[in-house]
Amino acid sequence: MVILPFAANVALTVDIERLRRFEVVRGAKGIAVDDQEEADGPPVAVFVRDYVPSRGGAVEKGSESLASSSQGEGEGQRRRKRCRRRRRGVYVRDREAASQEGPALRPEQSSKPAAAPPPTRKLIFTPSFRSCQETEALYAALDLGTNNCRLLVATPSRPGRFRVVDAFSRIVRLGEGLAASGRLGEAAMDRAVDALAVCARKLDGRSVRRLRMIATEACRSAENGAHFMERVRRETGLTLEIIDRHTEARLAVSGCSSLVERNTEGLVLFDIGGGSSEIALIDLSKRSTPRLADHIVAWTSLPTGVVSLAEKFGGHVVTQEIFEEMVSEVTDMLSRFEGAERLSHLAGSGRFHLLGTSGTVTTLAGVHLGLRRYDRRRVDGLWMDRQSIDRMIETILGWSFDERKANPCIGTERADLVLAGCAILEAIRRQWPAERLRVADRGLREGMLNEMMARDGVWRRRRRIGAQAA
Repeated sequence: MVILPFAANVALTVDIERLRRFEVVRGAKGIAVDDQEEADGPPVAVFVRDYVPSRGGAVEKGSESLASSSQGEGEGQRRRKRCRRRRRGVYVRDREAASQEGPALRPEQSSKPAAAPPPTRKLIFTPSFRSCQETEALYAALDLGTNNCRLLVATPSRPGRFRVVDAFSRIVRLGEGLAASGRLGEAAMDRAVDALAVCARKLDGRSVRRLRMIATEACRSAENGAHFMERVRRETGLTLEIIDRHTEARLAVSGCSSLVERNTEGLVLFDIGGGSSEIALIDLSKRSTPRLADHIVAWTSLPTGVVSLAEKFGGHVVTQEIFEEMVSEVTDMLSRFEGAERLSHLAGSGRFHLLGTSGTVTTLAGVHLGLRRYDRRRVDGLWMDRQSIDRMIETILGWSFDERKANPCIGTERADLVLAGCAILEAIRRQWPAERLRVADRGLREGMLNEMMARDGVWRRRRRIGAQAA
């Protein structure tokens, strides 16, 4: 049994076994998170309607009951409170039902054995779309990559920004073994389907204005990629779109647009993925439109990422020689990029920099800050100078595999991949020397949300409404 804080001066007593079936969400902003923290605020319990015990929902003595109101409240006020609880996903018996049944018992005090939980039902997601006002419009973006499965649900806020309503991220390693066999492995597909089922549960019941779900390099290059997409549709109800590399590069740029400062004249934006790495050269010296993707002068997609490079050279034991071999392999790929010199007139100036969006750069930033636990708020948008990056790569390269696992910003799931990512980053830095790198903990999901909201003109209408009100 555990007593959970749920709201001010309110506590709930629940069975710990039932609690394990509840999802944990971030309370302050209403952001649900699974496996990876992406939001602010203390965690609270969201109670699923089907699994609320018929008894045992009583409140500890001295605490205010969620199911009751003060004696002087009118029926209308009690009804409004019940509606608010239902919108939060909390379902408990009202005062009238509780008074008819008598005082509720704690689970350990109950004279009857607890009822067995209902059988788990297999969920098939059915999208629900609606036309709604901007203040309540929901947009959802799902990205199934070679290494990660990520979901973001958001609503538009001030111009160019959005407020996250729900989020999910899990490392699935879908591309494990793909470089050697050319096919997605059964265990990797099972992990991905499990993660996508979580996404389906989070999306089920939400009415969204627009929804986009994409798959990238692993599904794009695998012989059985189309077969896997059909399995995903059949088992989860989610229909994913396999995007090309140009679209992937454009979405990465769109997702990071808010991190580009006004005085920037040029930048190289890169996204180091699990199976591919997208690079876009952006010239802002003649800024003509506010849309960052309109200023891409050259782009390329390298057919390598942290998973494929680590599988080729090894990720557990990486010496200085092996690291240089990985850097040389990526450098050879970059040498075939015809548009690599398009920003040569800006490189080296104070208004030119690199912008990285990937687990590699966020990991380096976390190690650089000495975080005991990864904190997106401190990492996203962080500036790192050349010396700091050199020092962090040298530090991680000097660690053993166990030391990398022990670092809270790397962990077990990235310990064998982080140096492969550092090698790709080092090759990019040698190709486009820059004194500064900006770290972005964002990417394709944010790019999809930005493009969908801009296409609907939600921020344009908001500005017009604000001007009329003024």
